[in-house]
Amino acid sequence: MTKFSDLNLSDKVLKAVAETGYDTPTPIQVGAIVPALEGRDVLGIAQTGTGKTAAFTLPMITLLGRGRARARMPRSLVLAPTRELAAQVAANFDAYAKYTKLSKALLIGGTSFKDQDKLIDKGVDVLIATPGRLLDHLERGKLILTDVKVMVVDEADRMLDMGFIPDIEEIFKRTPFTRQTLFFSATMAPEIERITNTFLSNPAKIEVARAATTNTNIKQGVVMFKGSSKPKEPAEKRDLLRQLIVAEGDACTNAIIFCNRKSDVDIVSKSLNKHGFNAAPIHGDLDQSHRTRTLEQFRDNELKILVASDVAARGLDIPAVTHVFNFDVPSHAEDYVHRIGRTGRAGRKGTAIMICTSRDEKNFADVESLVNEQIPRLDSPMGKAAPAAAAAATDDAPKTERPKRTRTRRKPAADDKPAADTAQQAAAQQQQEQPKDEAPREAKPRRERAPRQQTPREDTPREAAPQQQRNDNQRDNNQRDNNRGRGGRGNNNNNRHNDNKVVGLGDDTPAFIALSFADRAKV
Repeated sequence: MTKFSDLNLSDKVLKAVAETGYDTPTPIQVGAIVPALEGRDVLGIAQTGTGKTAAFTLPMITLLGRGRARARMPRSLVLAPTRELAAQVAANFDAYAKYTKLSKALLIGGTSFKDQDKLIDKGVDVLIATPGRLLDHLERGKLILTDVKVMVVDEADRMLDMGFIPDIEEIFKRTPFTRQTLFFSATMAPEIERITNTFLSNPAKIEVARAATTNTNIKQGVVMFKGSSKPKEPAEKRDLLRQLIVAEGDACTNAIIFCNRKSDVDIVSKSLNKHGFNAAPIHGDLDQSHRTRTLEQFRDNELKILVASDVAARGLDIPAVTHVFNFDVPSHAEDYVHRIGRTGRAGRKGTAIMICTSRDEKNFADVESLVNEQIPRLDSPMGKAAPAAAAAATDDAPKTERPKRTRTRRKPAADDKPAADTAQQAAAQQQQEQPKDEAPREAKPRRERAPRQQTPREDTPREAAPQQQRNDNQRDNNQRDNNRGRGGRGNNNNNRHNDNKVVGLGDDTPAFIALSFADRAKV
């Protein structure tokens, strides 16, 4: 069996490797270290979690053991797609180069340009950077890449997914033609193959596993899920995720949950914490200090569940992760290989469970086609009544996720009675309450009232006035009272109407006044 001592590494490197607890190299390390030490270009294809970082870090430290870096002119360059992966490479370099005098600088976003410039001005042997931040320093005139002797591109297929290929080509053009290039990837897309044919010279191709194959130490499974309705499906899906975590029991000591969208990362994390799980989110919109602190808590077992976007799929090297849950089927099939590669590392066993909805079936078919195997279907821990049970539970989503109400007529529920039936029952009940010998009010004919016979009284002139005249007088009196009640004389129409009427007592003169005038006339 091959050991690290058989790979022609320097004594200082071998001492550091022994202190880390590793004795036997992985297949990708055995295949890449030897040609890299010979100065050849290397094209390494291996699934994630097989030790690709050490496969280029160990020979690079040995090759740079002699020499000295000049200001702003690094001697080697390592490109990583994400901040987390770049920080992981830097941590591996510190562990393996602690007995050497090699210096390094980490150029990633979210950190100060000023601090990075100080390190570059001193001169560094190893420069570890993300493509975007590296180009920023190049455009500012702070870096010169003409002294780069070894260039490493890690996770090249992830570079392709994130749109970094034009940046990679620009960086290659600024490095000397005589450089040595180490190119590593878990998958080999046509665009990646074009770059390797352009910038690598007669590389030693090491393919320890078929491209896009999954680790045999990982137990895979998928739950086919369908919600009771479209608005309720997100809450029911989160409920299913919680049930899957509970069903794993004590075997799930820590886990990483992957979501396709950053907004879902925050929502799922809040949902888990609301139901008593110890979870925290990590995605590209968070500050670098916050992301670093979250990863440290997860590594130190202070955090049990890490809810992440694909920004963390390739930047985590935590050997003891027991479970990976894919809350969403990844949009790119290659991401599935990298996601589940966070578990089952360094020969350990791991479990990867995915939730697939009806909208994800096309992406799920692409995943099975890529890995060239059928992922076992798992029974839902919620049983057949899962959607109904989740619908009855309280929704734990933020208010912004709930569907907006519209001003539409409310649909009758299952136990609601039609309006027509209700009206008929009300009418029947009203008819029953009426006496049997009495016809309904609507059907009863209207009775004609006979005009009242008025008997004139000789002692009262008022009673002798015609009925129409009394009605007119009454209407005029009401009109005057209304005008006085409004505090004014009324409108012009009312005034003109009142002027046409007799002003005074008229025919309504009381009888006693007339009698009194008659008595005086006799006297």
